[in-house]
Amino acid sequence: MKKLMLGNAAVAQGAYEAGVKVVASYPGTPSTEITENIAKYDADKVYCEWAPNEKVAAEVAIGASVGGARAMSCMKHVGLNVMADPVFTVSYMGVNGGLVFCVADDPGMHSSQNEQDSRHYAKASKIFMLEPADSSECKEYTKVAFELSEKFDSPAFIRLSTRVSHSQSMVEISEREDKDLKPYEKNVPKNVMMPANAIKRHVVVEERLKAISEYVKTTHINKIEDNGAEIGVITAGISYMYSKEALGDKVNYLKLGMVYPLCDDTIREFAKKCKKIYVVEELDPFIEEYVKSLGIEVVGKEVFTLLGEYTPQMIKEKVLGEKAADFEEIAEAIPMRPPVLCPGCPHRGTFYVLKKLGLTVSGDIGCYTLGAVAPLASVDTTICMGASVSAGLGMAKARGEEFNKKLVSVIGDSTFMHSGITGLVDIVYNKGNNTVIILDNSITGMTGHQDNPTTGKTIRGEATRQVDLIALCKAVGIDHVTVCDPFDVKAFEKVVKEETEREAPSVIIAQRPCALLKSVKYSGVCEINQDKCKNCKMCMKLGCPAISVSDNVVKIDKTQCNGCGLCTNVCPFGAIEKKED
Repeated sequence: MKKLMLGNAAVAQGAYEAGVKVVASYPGTPSTEITENIAKYDADKVYCEWAPNEKVAAEVAIGASVGGARAMSCMKHVGLNVMADPVFTVSYMGVNGGLVFCVADDPGMHSSQNEQDSRHYAKASKIFMLEPADSSECKEYTKVAFELSEKFDSPAFIRLSTRVSHSQSMVEISEREDKDLKPYEKNVPKNVMMPANAIKRHVVVEERLKAISEYVKTTHINKIEDNGAEIGVITAGISYMYSKEALGDKVNYLKLGMVYPLCDDTIREFAKKCKKIYVVEELDPFIEEYVKSLGIEVVGKEVFTLLGEYTPQMIKEKVLGEKAADFEEIAEAIPMRPPVLCPGCPHRGTFYVLKKLGLTVSGDIGCYTLGAVAPLASVDTTICMGASVSAGLGMAKARGEEFNKKLVSVIGDSTFMHSGITGLVDIVYNKGNNTVIILDNSITGMTGHQDNPTTGKTIRGEATRQVDLIALCKAVGIDHVTVCDPFDVKAFEKVVKEETEREAPSVIIAQRPCALLKSVKYSGVCEINQDKCKNCKMCMKLGCPAISVSDNVVKIDKTQCNGCGLCTNVCPFGAIEKKED
């Protein structure tokens, strides 16, 4: 049976068919749908979880592998940074059951804070890496990754990109091949990475790379397409698809399915067939630099950019010198549509107050990063998951207590569980007086409404023990924990003023569920009574998409308003009224 599938769904299908038994991940675009799709399979056959963060997820998968099961962990590229510690170590340990790490890079930064090339991790950790080009290969390469993992006693990487993860193509569906657990035997020299053991395992790792390099010479996933042309293109992944669309059979191709380690023999064989060779790869010159190290002259980043995504038009122009047809320009100006917080978003009330009070805001990764965008324009820094808490402490220690009284850290409930707890411990342990605001919207919002330890539900929607944020904060030494609704603007402002002045560490839990949750039922719409409106435009400071100004008159778009009522709490003249259905 054939089925049209997302690349991410095809990875899930491949893992299922390969007999995977344990999958642990943390949601992160563009990788999220892999684990979400795996959760749809029979729970008796596949255990699946959202872990608190990627490091924990990797460790769960590693433990499952040691226990004899085929296991997988999926993450976006910056998530691989978080899990790097156990990943590098398990490279030395090797595996029992097959172990696959599936990382999705994000060229173009559609949903990320950097453009990171995960191929460097494969080389640095000495773990082989496969890179599929479409959904069919996503499924196939996932199965191959498990086979090679067990064949070479090595974890495996699969590298995706946003376009491969989120594009659809046909996939051949097969039956699951259930795998018996491999026997577990205590093996201290292999599984206990103290220095004396690790020194010996490093020898094994280097020998393993040599063996994989020999295997690559004959693998079907690296292939030469000889079209009898003088020009050759070495490429992999989505860049292969772009190249094929742009160049057709006018060039020869070396399509690399295994991007680490690379195969000297195949590259040299291909080079002999071509008078001129281009290396087409998004982001870093990973393949290019290796090919040049073999003494083969190629054209790469001197004509192709290091930045963002490629297009077929770009490749056609650089390789064939054929420019794309000019586009007809639209005479009318196209209005900008920047990303904004949704109508009814609970974070809007928080940032409105923080902006009003003129506070410095140490920000974090999540929907609430949009608090940096005008008119809210509250967030001063965004670094990585969990950094708002610890960076806030650093700012306070650098600039002193008076500065700290005008400083807060904001972090989401899921992100707090991911990596904010240790920062809060640091504040308490090192005598900081910081105020941390946990934006508790009852879900992991940014990546599409995944459950987390604070929601009381597992990835399969099963009821589980819910983390008590108040008890947790008090347990690490925060004596002053306040829960407040950010839509109660006056009360929330009062709490923020009190806690930032307090000469002790404190936590404010800004608690209101995401407006897009099915359980959230706002009613009616808000309207502006033009007789009462003084045109002060205070409501415009909320940045709500439903509120706009036309001909100097403030209006509320009923098609966008969901009746959350925040604007009624902001208008000083009572001009905004809630009209029930």
